[in-house]
Amino acid sequence: MGFYAVLPYLATHLGSGLGMAGWLVGLVLGLRTFSQQGLFVVGGALTDRYGPRPVVLAGCALRIAGFGWLAVAGSTATVIGAVLLIGFAAALFSPAVESEAAREAVRHERDTGAPRAHVLALFSAAGQAGAFLGPLLGSLLLLLGGGFRAACLAGALVFVAVLTGHARLMPHTAPVREQERAPAQEQPSVPAQEEPPAPAQEQPPAQPPAPHVVTRTAQPARSSWRAVFANRAFLLLCLAYSTYLVAYNQLYLSLPVEVKRATGSQAALGWLFALSSLLVVVAQMPLTRCSARRIAPRTALVTGLAVVAAGFAAVPLTPAGPGGLLPGAALVVLLTLGQMLLVPAARGLVPDLVEDRHLGLATGALSSVSGVAVLAGSAATGALLEAPAPVRWAALAAVPLAGALLAFTLPAGRGGKQPFTLPAGRGGKEEGTRAVTG
Repeated sequence: MGFYAVLPYLATHLGSGLGMAGWLVGLVLGLRTFSQQGLFVVGGALTDRYGPRPVVLAGCALRIAGFGWLAVAGSTATVIGAVLLIGFAAALFSPAVESEAAREAVRHERDTGAPRAHVLALFSAAGQAGAFLGPLLGSLLLLLGGGFRAACLAGALVFVAVLTGHARLMPHTAPVREQERAPAQEQPSVPAQEEPPAPAQEQPPAQPPAPHVVTRTAQPARSSWRAVFANRAFLLLCLAYSTYLVAYNQLYLSLPVEVKRATGSQAALGWLFALSSLLVVVAQMPLTRCSARRIAPRTALVTGLAVVAAGFAAVPLTPAGPGGLLPGAALVVLLTLGQMLLVPAARGLVPDLVEDRHLGLATGALSSVSGVAVLAGSAATGALLEAPAPVRWAALAAVPLAGALLAFTLPAGRGGKQPFTLPAGRGGKEEGTRAVTG
């Protein structure tokens, strides 16, 4: 909410308020995206090194400073410095929060039998609620005469609350590599598989200590990068997820062109964005409750990408209808439904594909690799804007469809790295296995 109270109004402030040329406005916005999405992998690596809590707190503090700086920035250099700081702040706290949410979702699944997708779906729904409420907060401040500076200060105050909440509530957990090393040194003779997984705050980590674990944790940081980026299954997940983000980026590229073609202006675009956010807020949890226990994460990922592809294919097939917005609305609805299926599934697959001590780096890499793919794919998809409509929408549909084929080669996904048995009274081992394997 703090972020979206500022971002929608940044381009207008740079152009009209500060008098920047259009190309410079685009450059500033691009630098913000790169400093955030492109550096997620750095935040993920720092999370693995120092643990999530200090990285989250540092990121929130930098975001507060960045919004405060942007509120008073008046020159090109200071504006660029402020947006780089704002972007890098998210590159710190986002992968730290996402990797810890995935780790806790797996632990919650093992403890209760509830699919991890429930936790991750709630995470997505909360983010979309903020994306819906943030612009309303910014608009209210602008209507009250506060201007862009008031929106920046409001965003900073929101992050003061976020920082305070995490400082009070986020557990003091050590990095996974330290958790593994300590029991390995103190109890070298503990046999493998003696203890079941347990919360990191109460007992040693889930994986039992063994000599080969000590060797891995003693390796330099570059071995962690090699372990993640040499993981074929994880790279396939990154590629499949990238096709979704390339498709999602069409909400900002192809959808505005379609809306203007159909209605003569882009005035209705905001209503379609609001429709997307409201769909996630209202339908994310019911849809996940329905799907998580019935289908495997891989199936949800493949199905979600196929639904996204259907959204692009539906545009030239949907009658224009009232106001000419039905094709655009069909795209938004189907793309959002696909997103609600595939995003929790993709995030839930990451802990199954990488070791727990590399989870932060892998979470950041998932976003960074996808960001690079979006950057590379934007020019190609932008060139399609001049192509005939059937060709354009068929080509765009082929992108997530290719991602679905890639996702089909992934492991099905399961409830963590080890089989688990549900507690007594919750259906026993058979039900627990069925719930997570689909």
